[in-house]
Amino acid sequence: MVEKTASELDRQIRETDAEQLPAGEHEQHGAGHFAGLYAAENVAGTEFIFGATFVILGASMVDVLIGLLVGNLLAVLTFRFLTTPIAMQTRMSVYTYLSRIAGGVTSKLFNGLNAFLFAIISAAMITVSATAFSFILDFPAQTEPYPTSVAFIVLAVAFGAVAVLVAAFGFNALAEFASTCAPWLIVMFATGGLVLLPAIAQEATGSTVVDGWSGFVQIGGDSIFTGETPDGEAGISLLGIIGFSWAANSFAHSGLVDMSLLRYARKGWYGYMSATGMLLGHYMAWVSAGFMGAAAAVITTTSIEVIEPGTVAFQALGYAGLATVVIAGWTTANANLYRAGLAGQGVFPRLSRQKVTLITGVIVVVAAAFPFIYRNYLIFVTYAGLALVPIGGILFAEHYLLPRYGMTRFWARYRGVTNVPSLLAWGITIAVAATAVGLGLMPEFVAFVPAFLLATVLYVVFARRMGAAQRYPEGEADDRLFQERVDLLHAEQAEKAPTDVDARDPRRLTRVLRVVWLVDLVVIFAVALFVLLASPDVPTYEANRDLFWAVAATGTVIYFVAAYTELRRRKANTKRMLQERVSERSRTAQAAPA
Repeated sequence: MVEKTASELDRQIRETDAEQLPAGEHEQHGAGHFAGLYAAENVAGTEFIFGATFVILGASMVDVLIGLLVGNLLAVLTFRFLTTPIAMQTRMSVYTYLSRIAGGVTSKLFNGLNAFLFAIISAAMITVSATAFSFILDFPAQTEPYPTSVAFIVLAVAFGAVAVLVAAFGFNALAEFASTCAPWLIVMFATGGLVLLPAIAQEATGSTVVDGWSGFVQIGGDSIFTGETPDGEAGISLLGIIGFSWAANSFAHSGLVDMSLLRYARKGWYGYMSATGMLLGHYMAWVSAGFMGAAAAVITTTSIEVIEPGTVAFQALGYAGLATVVIAGWTTANANLYRAGLAGQGVFPRLSRQKVTLITGVIVVVAAAFPFIYRNYLIFVTYAGLALVPIGGILFAEHYLLPRYGMTRFWARYRGVTNVPSLLAWGITIAVAATAVGLGLMPEFVAFVPAFLLATVLYVVFARRMGAAQRYPEGEADDRLFQERVDLLHAEQAEKAPTDVDARDPRRLTRVLRVVWLVDLVVIFAVALFVLLASPDVPTYEANRDLFWAVAATGTVIYFVAAYTELRRRKANTKRMLQERVSERSRTAQAAPA
């Protein structure tokens, strides 16, 4: 590896896209930022699909309540103790870190696969959003793998195009909007299940009254999560539920993809903020969606296997439900489009993230018109994790194990050779895991765990034999100098945009707006409880449900006006304070003696 001077490194750093550099201290965020991002992304439109999927798979009520809790807690712990430490120590995205470790073929294959997978995930979210308009535009439910309505195709393509453009050119604004949506989405999913509980109780027991927690569990076990598939066969086991819920985000935690987000964390415990997505989105929302789907299927006399998210949401939440499906789909689609752009940029490093996102968007727009993608979403993300997680094991091995056992991190780049051990470890692991799953030796929902471990061991063994055991002092010195020059650049950037200011907005109107949207959500939730607890018969229930629909629709408008206005005011206040701080520093510097 050829040593570079400071001036050469400065030129290289300034010509490098900022996304491919380690994150600076001035770019880091607090815990609330990550709580909002994970909640907004994982309380999503596809939760309607996951909830129905566990009903279709024949999960029992007790297994769902326990299994989803355990599986999602495992996911949170993986985010906290695997993804977050590596992200904070490197301050790099997984794509940049893999490029430094493996480079060449491995990096481009991983980035290309990520770009494709996240494009498909984004397409599934957009498809879910498009289903909300079947009720308004009166096009038929898309029950086939391919589209059967011109109106649906036009809508999916239009939604996809808008999502791609926003992700490419307005991601920061959308990320702020997504964080704003999170509290409202959580309330919508929670209240939807509450409002439809009396309808399920009427179907199961002949009475709209739910007799406490025991009644809730009994109704759920008798009518929804029965332990049997629709064909009457034995359903998925407790281990299966734990595995699926842990594996649903395996590409993000064990595959280290969420290094891209967590590299901006100030403290390690911010990894626990993933709980807003896992426990509220992948636990509460999945259970609630199962209840909503089952009730909506009964009300509309449609099989839960084909009922669309838009129909489910409307039966639970009225017109606010249609907004829930659209917004939940968009907020998640854009987060994954951002990831797809970062991954694609690793394949085409000379292109900006915006251009790569637009190119990737072609796949998104086309795929969004095919309903089979979102209907098979649970299986899709499970196998996506299985394909990507071995790279997480390889990065874990390079980051922790090679230095621990006296080997050199970044050895392949220092030697200027292809990192063959990474290709061998990844390829062998996928082949072994796929064979084991295909032969029935291992269920697909837990395969990512042994895949991670196998890739880790294989990489250490191969790397030791192929050059990692040697020392490369020139390369290490070059990397230290590179980091020093990056730190200097970040110091310059921080000087121009200081972050050591109190970003709180003490103005009265801003505080009032915060109180308004908080009270608004409380009112919506309280009316949903009223529907559940004060509906002794069907006519009363229907009247109470209609009242809730009106409150939810009105409350949704009030919420977004108040919450987004508050957000804009807080940002404007922070910008003003930052400008004042910069001006103050400039005056101080000018007044200082030469």
